[in-house]
Amino acid sequence: MESLRASVTGSITSKLSGFTILLLFLLSCSTFTSTEAYDALDPNGNITIKWDIMSWTPDGYVAVVTIFNFQQYRHIQAPGWTLGWTWAKKEVIWSMMGGQTTEQGDCSKYKGGTPHCCKKDPTVVDLLPGTPYNQQIANCCKGGVISSWAQDPTAALSSFQLSVGAAGTTNKTVRVPKNFTLKAPGPGYTCGPAKVGKPTKFITSDKRRVTQAMMTWNVTCTYSQFLAQKTPTCCVSLSSFYNETIVSCPTCACGCQNNGTESGSCINPKTPHLASVVNTPGKPNRPMVQCTSHMCPIRVHWHVKLNYKEYWRVKITITNFNYAMNYSLWNLVVQHPNFDNLTQLFSFYYKSLTPYEGLNDTAMLWGIKFYNDFLSEAGPNGNVQSELLFRKDASTFTFEKGWAFPRRIYFNGDNCVMPPPDAYPWLPNASSRPVISLLRSAIIILASWVFLLACA
Repeated sequence: MESLRASVTGSITSKLSGFTILLLFLLSCSTFTSTEAYDALDPNGNITIKWDIMSWTPDGYVAVVTIFNFQQYRHIQAPGWTLGWTWAKKEVIWSMMGGQTTEQGDCSKYKGGTPHCCKKDPTVVDLLPGTPYNQQIANCCKGGVISSWAQDPTAALSSFQLSVGAAGTTNKTVRVPKNFTLKAPGPGYTCGPAKVGKPTKFITSDKRRVTQAMMTWNVTCTYSQFLAQKTPTCCVSLSSFYNETIVSCPTCACGCQNNGTESGSCINPKTPHLASVVNTPGKPNRPMVQCTSHMCPIRVHWHVKLNYKEYWRVKITITNFNYAMNYSLWNLVVQHPNFDNLTQLFSFYYKSLTPYEGLNDTAMLWGIKFYNDFLSEAGPNGNVQSELLFRKDASTFTFEKGWAFPRRIYFNGDNCVMPPPDAYPWLPNASSRPVISLLRSAIIILASWVFLLACA
């Protein structure tokens, strides 16, 4: 009896322990979200906001804020970045250069001189090109557009200056702002807390003197595609010279068509008076994507074009199906094992991305300035294309099993939806469809048996 009781007790205890472990596991999982910003192709990519106090004033300080884009292939396009934070005390912004707040707030308690902004949580935007010189500082006034680090490091930053009042006037009394937010131009970035670091040092133009900031703090912001949008923004289609099959983007890759006016609705390119429909004021407030089976704003087509003795050629076409969006400074990231033998590239710039030593299978492609770096809205001119020439490596090259097609493609930093591998174009003489062959044989045998039975 005692042994039975012990065994029952042990069984209950083990079940409770198992249940407890499962419950703890579920609770721990709930504390993590799918918004982790790690990118395997750009593991160190981030946007860093550097806040340098350049001088003290009677009631505060003058600071230069610089936004550095250290992401290899993700840039900030028009309408540009928006930076926000919450003051730690009752600070105000007396004046700004190279940027402005979107709202002034309630400054009624100030007599005489009125501050530029009195909000507890100001929001700052960049000034537009053509701003008067007396309102500019270095690296400002680009409409909030910031290049990616790989495309142009000299244009991968943006700055503005602000004079802060009702603040501390020494390193010990000043308080760093909190709750930083960055939109570029929409959601997607998560910013950490401001961390005080070593004061930034500056070299004079003649390179004979070094000065430094009174105080510096940094804020790091990372990107997550899950936060940026609920659905993908691009897809990939495939074709080849050795197979007539054109593999389209997966159906409903970025959404599905419906007859409503909400998400999923689209514009038929055969609509009468299409131009008047597309150019309606306020068009960004409703979907402006061309009606397709995939409903993606961007489609990337990879075509295996030619096969030579020692080389093979690919044609890439990027098509814009969005009537409400032009893509400036666009870029494409492609992962394929033959990029270590890329011989020639036509009408695109190229840079090898090697996040891991000894692995050279990822390339970044973008347009040539003033030629094809601007992808126009949907229509006759809404596409850019180029051709790539690869040298064959006898140890790895093959057209079988979809080897000639990319493993992964990003457009403007967002992962594109690929077709399923079993849908890739296959060699006509290859036995890459054994299931179909067996099914055909089975049907033939079954039909023969039916015929014989009928004759009998």
